[in-house]
Formats: sequence, structure tokens, C-alpha cells
Amino acid sequence: MSEADDPLHVLSADECWARVSDEELGRLVTHVGDVLDIFPVNFVVDQGTIVFRTAEGSKLFELTVNDEVLFEVDDHTETDAWSVVVRGHARKLATSDEVARADTLGLKPWLPTLKYNYVRIEPTTVSGRAFQRGPEPERYGVSDY
Repeated sequence: MSEADDPLHVLSADECWARVSDEELGRLVTHVGDVLDIFPVNFVVDQGTIVFRTAEGSKLFELTVNDEVLFEVDDHTETDAWSVVVRGHARKLATSDEVARADTLGLKPWLPTLKYNYVRIEPTTVSGRAFQRGPEPERYGVSDY
């Protein structure tokens, strides 16, 4: 199989950000002690970072205990799929200047709830894969003669 026929493509950082920037929904993974949690969040990309809003609660609390997070975004069609994982550090925006700037990003909650807290994920790494979808190859190597 040639590289052109390979159904898997490793995305460059620029390709990852281009794909993530076109999406609105991702998954935030937090880790506190032995507990891993995953939260769906709507987000925006802002100057190479990810910004989302949240209410007081377990998500915000967990980020204050351990700011190391994963953030995953993916999408698919009938013919292809992709997935991007951002590793980084999350912090609640605290200054009035940070919050005022975040207010200009147009980030609105999907649920009709008050979410006063902005969180920014500063990436340390970004990686992604794109896949060509198709039928499964013959499993047992049986071929017609």
C-alpha cells in the first residue's frame, strides 16, 4: 500500500487548528486524583487557545485542583473522519480586562443557563488524525482464484 492509499493521515498542527476552528462542540477531560471526568462544552478558538464558559460546579472546581486537561474535537462524514486532541493547562479568566475581551468572542451558552466563568485552555501540544472511511478489508486473506 502506498502512502497515497493509506487511510490514515497524521495532521500537522496547522491542519489541527484549521479543523478545530470550524467546530463548536468539544469534550473537556479533567483529572483529579483517581477520577477522570469528561464534559461536553461549546467553545471558540481564540489566538491559538480554546475558550469556553461554565457555571460554578464540578468542572470549574476540578480545574482549580488540577489545571492539566485534554480537549478533544472530532467530526465525520460518510467518506472521512478526523479527531484532534489538545493537551494543555486550563485557567479561569480572572481580570476584568480578560473577561471583557472574552465577552467580544461571541461565545454563548447552548443551554439557557447563566455561565459567568470563562476558561481558557493554553495548549502545550496538539495532535490529530484524519481517516478515510471505507469497507473493512478481507479479514482472513481469502482471495478469488
